Amino acid sequence: MSVPPALHALDARRSVPAKQLGEPGPDPATLLRMLASAVRVPDHGKLVPYRFLRITGDARHSLGTFLAERAVQRDPQVSPAQLDKDRQRFSHAPLVITVIASPRPNPKVPEAEQLMTAGCVCFALLQAAQALGFGAQWLTAWMAFDPAVHAHLGLAEGEQIAGFIHIGTPKTAVPERERPDPAALLQDWEG
Repeated sequence: MSVPPALHALDARRSVPAKQLGEPGPDPATLLRMLASAVRVPDHGKLVPYRFLRITGDARHSLGTFLAERAVQRDPQVSPAQLDKDRQRFSHAPLVITVIASPRPNPKVPEAEQLMTAGCVCFALLQAAQALGFGAQWLTAWMAFDPAVHAHLGLAEGEQIAGFIHIGTPKTAVPERERPDPAALLQDWEG
């Protein structure tokens, strides 16, 4: 069977750890091109239940400072190593796009389905970044689920962080990792 280029792109996808992402990041026009591809996801009801928050430059370090302070509030016994990790978390990649899930009340489209749409946006953005020669990693961690972080980033009530997409130029080649065998995951339902 001949494998089309689109499948080659999917098969070549791999996350580049945020610590391995450096300058340059995408310029504004390239970022908008990435986002144009990322929004082409299944979206029942055309609700567009997501939005983007761009974090670049000194804002990355400012967010890291806030995260370290918040980590101490959450756990006064947090280790110095964990504090440093949280402080540096957004300092590596030159660009972090926060994909914010913004579900809307709709009798035909459950919130869970809208959250999956936002998740699809995260994955499509990873693909778009790689297609344009950048590396990317989709991360969450505790800060994606923390109400104080949500308030600090300006999320509205009911919004959630679907992912922080770290984007930049890979500093090193990322090796392939073992992938699950799809045949082992496939079952037939026989009614």
